[in-house]
Amino acid sequence: MEPTQAGQVVVIGSGLIGRSWTMVFAGGGFRVKLYDIVQQQITSALEYISKEMKELEKSGMLKGTLNAEKQFSLISGCTDLKTAVDGAMFIQECTPEKLELKKKIFGQLDLIVSNDVILSSSTSTLLPTKLFTGLKHVKQCIVAHPVNPPYYVPLVELVPHPETEPSTVDKTHALMKKIGQSPVKLTKEIDGFVLNRLQYAVISEAWRLVGEGVISPADLDLVMSDGLGMRYAFIGPLETMHLNAEGMTNYCERYREGMIHVLKTFGPVPDFSGEIEQQISQAMSEKTPADPEHLNASQSTGRKSGRRRDIVLSLPHWKTHLSRDTRRLLWRREDLL
Repeated sequence: MEPTQAGQVVVIGSGLIGRSWTMVFAGGGFRVKLYDIVQQQITSALEYISKEMKELEKSGMLKGTLNAEKQFSLISGCTDLKTAVDGAMFIQECTPEKLELKKKIFGQLDLIVSNDVILSSSTSTLLPTKLFTGLKHVKQCIVAHPVNPPYYVPLVELVPHPETEPSTVDKTHALMKKIGQSPVKLTKEIDGFVLNRLQYAVISEAWRLVGEGVISPADLDLVMSDGLGMRYAFIGPLETMHLNAEGMTNYCERYREGMIHVLKTFGPVPDFSGEIEQQISQAMSEKTPADPEHLNASQSTGRKSGRRRDIVLSLPHWKTHLSRDTRRLLWRREDLL
């Protein structure tokens, strides 16, 4: 099968993230080389990808214009790094979240890649300065942090090294758009990037509210799943503020003092341990027992559809079928007060 896009992509690492990225790039019409150090890991990954693509096709959820068979024909495995990257225009690293391992991989890539290939990492926590500083091809390096798993959640955070060329960011942004992802550009590195900083802020206050006896763990989750989460799935917090009044300036005039008053009551960063941890763990285990069988059934992203997978898969279709104007009407100003 001939690819519908020019250029070859290489995915380094055949775990869950690597498999998902491979499906994303193949769905976008790119030829993909999946690299790992053990052939059996590649074989298992290709079997998984084939089954997953067929299952997605049956359910009408397969991305891209090509059918599952044609998409899968664009993917091949390789255990030799130099052979894998030969002719590549983009390399997405997906190895375990260990600094020394990732630095070793990028050090090896630095010796064998050309001056026009983009070197990208899927890291969720490691700063570009920790990964790329000192590399000969540092100008071609960038972090492209996906939300797990990237096939089902389109956001990708693009985080440059201070020496990354602007063209590297722009090319990566364009590539992500081309394969159906939703890239956002960070102008500089920061611990946690943006997604995790927002996520940790919510988790931190949720933990405090439960710990202080303000609300039960179950009801706290309802506040998000049946309240803020439904709103933010379609409109972000800043646009919500803008639509919640007569523009952003008017919102700040109305609610500035109230927001500052509440924010000043926030406590210190929790230690996420002790009695509160036990309380929350017990409440979550009553809903989903904390054993492999129940957790895997709930979290599955494989053929055996899990609750989390079903929910995540359905959201993009809702978003696609709701026009932007319709989404705005769902959250009229008077409903947001």
